[in-house]
Amino acid sequence: MSINRVFVTGGLTKDPELQQAGASMLLKLRIVVSDRKKNAQTDQWEDVPNYFDVLVWGGRGESLSRFLHKGSKVAVAGRLRWSEWQTPEGNKRSKVEIVADDVDFMSMRNDQGAPAASSNASYEPPNQSAPSVEVLTEDIPF
Repeated sequence: MSINRVFVTGGLTKDPELQQAGASMLLKLRIVVSDRKKNAQTDQWEDVPNYFDVLVWGGRGESLSRFLHKGSKVAVAGRLRWSEWQTPEGNKRSKVEIVADDVDFMSMRNDQGAPAASSNASYEPPNQSAPSVEVLTEDIPF
């Protein structure tokens, strides 16, 4: 059995590209996901970027194209797809892309309702208190 599932969060490195692909629309995204690595020479932690091409097909891609832009933070869930081609010079090339099943906004929204470009926006959950212990134990049958 094989499982082909990937989840990444990162920022868009350029504006999305929406294009016609046969009978469907295709949105192409490029995101950067950073790893942390300790530099052996300086003994300091450094960010190491990883770049991924993301494909979003159909109406979902069309909708996302109106709200996403360079710098937007997104969470992507999908599957990996490997492709291979030959350049006009005869060189073989290959790459791994993420075919997205779901793309979620992680950036805060600006006053116009669109996701903001701020790279240091953070999510603050609504202030909700947990139910009391008495409420939780009322439904226990023993």
